[in-house]
Amino acid sequence: MSIRKVVIPVAGWGTRSLPASKNVPKEMLPIYNKPAIQYIVEEAMGAGLTDVVLVTNREKRIIEDHFDYNLQLESVLERANKTEMLHQVRAVAEMVNTISIRQKRQLGLGHAVRCAREVVKDAPFGVMLGDDLIFGADAGIGQLVEAMKRFGLPAVGVCEVPRDKVNRYGIVDGEEIAPGIFRVRRLVEKPSVEEAPSNRAIVGRYLLTPDIFSHLDAVQPGKDGEIQLTDALQSLAASRGLLAVSMHGQRYDAGDWVEYLTANIHLALEDKTLHDDLLEKLSALLKSAGRK
Repeated sequence: MSIRKVVIPVAGWGTRSLPASKNVPKEMLPIYNKPAIQYIVEEAMGAGLTDVVLVTNREKRIIEDHFDYNLQLESVLERANKTEMLHQVRAVAEMVNTISIRQKRQLGLGHAVRCAREVVKDAPFGVMLGDDLIFGADAGIGQLVEAMKRFGLPAVGVCEVPRDKVNRYGIVDGEEIAPGIFRVRRLVEKPSVEEAPSNRAIVGRYLLTPDIFSHLDAVQPGKDGEIQLTDALQSLAASRGLLAVSMHGQRYDAGDWVEYLTANIHLALEDKTLHDDLLEKLSALLKSAGRK
């Protein structure tokens, strides 16, 4: 089964990240030394996905530019004999093939996915959200690729969340058919604690078959005019079948300031050139905060 394309919706306004995202797309906010969107694309590459479909808007050209050559900057680095930096800059432009589609009106995640229909055509494809960062070996959308190849069904990624936070997510009710893999019985969008069938929350990783588009076409917009992907997934689960796969690794919600900052520290501590000095600074800060 050949899976090459991944759809990354980036047209949203990023209000959770204001004021930092006022003029800089939330997807371009740095996590340690790379913009958040680059980690998403690198994860896709690791799973063998080669074509990135950006569902964007007129204000997000900077994201497309990030994955293009910057000849002026490359010339400056070349003249300065900054070979390693030059290699890093060029490597970003050579990572994947990018395709941009305008979402002219922001009408929900389901609408954003539907905008990619003509590019995706009749092949399975991934969907990755830039807010959800997943770090770790063999973690993320690659798990969904393996699950689809094994069971022949579309899949969503899930993580366990605290019970008092289930009302922030789509929650999965399912039967475990293999370790960490569930056949979905139903999906509940942002349930109350009392109504939640589990604490397995859908995170921003999906691997879908092209029949999702007929289900999206049948979804009735909500009172805010948005087309919810969860509604189409519920219909897909009932007609074709749908898997929920527990994500490995460490997941961070980059739209949450505490998790965004923690993700920065996580990655910076993995850099051996920074680890000791950063740990010393953090220890001093923690001691100082404890005295206040």
